Amino acid sequence: MRCPRCDHVEDRVVDSRTSRAGRAIRRRRECLGCGFRFTTYEHIEQEALSIRKSTGAIEPFDRAKLLKSIGIACAKRPVSLVRIEEMVDQVEEDLESLDEREVSSQQIGELVMAQLRTLDQVAYVRFASVYRNFQDTTEFMEEVRELVNRARYEARGQQEMFEGSGEEMGEDEKA
Repeated sequence: MRCPRCDHVEDRVVDSRTSRAGRAIRRRRECLGCGFRFTTYEHIEQEALSIRKSTGAIEPFDRAKLLKSIGIACAKRPVSLVRIEEMVDQVEEDLESLDEREVSSQQIGELVMAQLRTLDQVAYVRFASVYRNFQDTTEFMEEVRELVNRARYEARGQQEMFEGSGEEMGEDEKA
């Protein structure tokens, strides 16, 4: 590995650990020429994933582009960069499990929205407004209404679940 500072070709590995849910190895290296420390990553080489856009155009999957778009949706929200990277890792993993080398941008958008919906509802609506290309405020409001209704439905289901478990307990256990 060439040193990025002095271009020397000999180094030693200082530390190795897995990264990206075990799909990469992160290595800290030290140049034997100048002592500069740098980080390298090893990844399994996979067949490139292509994205079929709604226009019909096909382009290579770009992790950085996905990170950026999710980052914009999560701007000024309590969502860490680490959590965004984990979300992108999960999307990549889901896409790889499809065993297809070409996926639609719609599939990617749906995967991202499913994760954002549970992570941060404001970020979800921001992402959905761009992804679904809302044309006016009524479309935006309809998405928010659907999100609120879903949250109420899920909360009601949890409440019923807890109420149901109370009925099964004996009187001694309730006290």
